[in-house]
Amino acid sequence: MKALNLIFIEILQAIVVIALAPAFAGWVDMLKCWTQGRTSAGVMQPYRNIAKLFVKDVVIADNASWIFRFTPYLVFGSAVVVGSVVPIISMNLFLAPSADIIVVIAIFATARFFMALAGMDIGTAFGGMGASREMMVASLTEPAILMAIFTVSLAGRSTSLLHIARAFASGALVLRPSIVFAGIAFVLVVIAETGRIPVDNPSTHLELTMIHEAMILEYSGRHLALIEWGAMIRFFLFVTLGIACFLPWGIAVTDNAGDIATSIFLMVIKLGVAGTVLVVIETGLAKMRLFRLTEFLGAAFLMATLGVIAFFILE
Repeated sequence: MKALNLIFIEILQAIVVIALAPAFAGWVDMLKCWTQGRTSAGVMQPYRNIAKLFVKDVVIADNASWIFRFTPYLVFGSAVVVGSVVPIISMNLFLAPSADIIVVIAIFATARFFMALAGMDIGTAFGGMGASREMMVASLTEPAILMAIFTVSLAGRSTSLLHIARAFASGALVLRPSIVFAGIAFVLVVIAETGRIPVDNPSTHLELTMIHEAMILEYSGRHLALIEWGAMIRFFLFVTLGIACFLPWGIAVTDNAGDIATSIFLMVIKLGVAGTVLVVIETGLAKMRLFRLTEFLGAAFLMATLGVIAFFILE
């Protein structure tokens, strides 16, 4: 019976992630419109976009290989897999012991790798350009996020998200200098990984600025819907990953229905606050030139490295 409860909670969490990710993206877009004095389409607009894409026909180039057809399902499926193991609404998940942070980052990297391959598969100039830019950003973000996670794992004495979340929830890792440096680095990396300003502009299609959008210009119909939905889930997961690593208070530690409901409520509040902070950052900054990203992400790596040094020197 205990195993069945854990499996049920895991399925519930996967459903929550799939269902709420578009709402979180819509919330961020709505706040961004308000701060810029523009009229917003509302929180539900991403749902309408996904539904519209699912009923449209799929147009595929004649020279497209299996990679182009397979990538949308891989992007969406990998995001759902990560969303089912990261402690978001409960720490009592059936697959929680497999939620190693290095494995989670590797799954995201695999999806990114196939996205770059799919972007180059058709042979268009935009696809190749977007893929090269995406790999350049990846080469800068992945060392920074791994170094930040190493700092947290050193403090939590494990690379398991479950152990890290429990260590933070117990209050043993509060107000450590290493954690502060790692948290700053993680925020900078999340901005880059999710394609937000100043690294990328998710609402533009200008060939001189777009990174992620350039790789998916050839997709349509349900394939584009899966990619867009997967990107929303990825955005949602990076924020909840930060919550699990740095602010896990409120995540249910039992399989009690009341605790799960409270955890979901607190998660929504945390996401609302995180979305507001991201909008404030985006509104106050301008899009960087591509070759300035090395300075931005270099600062993230520096902060993460300072976190590791602070851990060994001060703690």
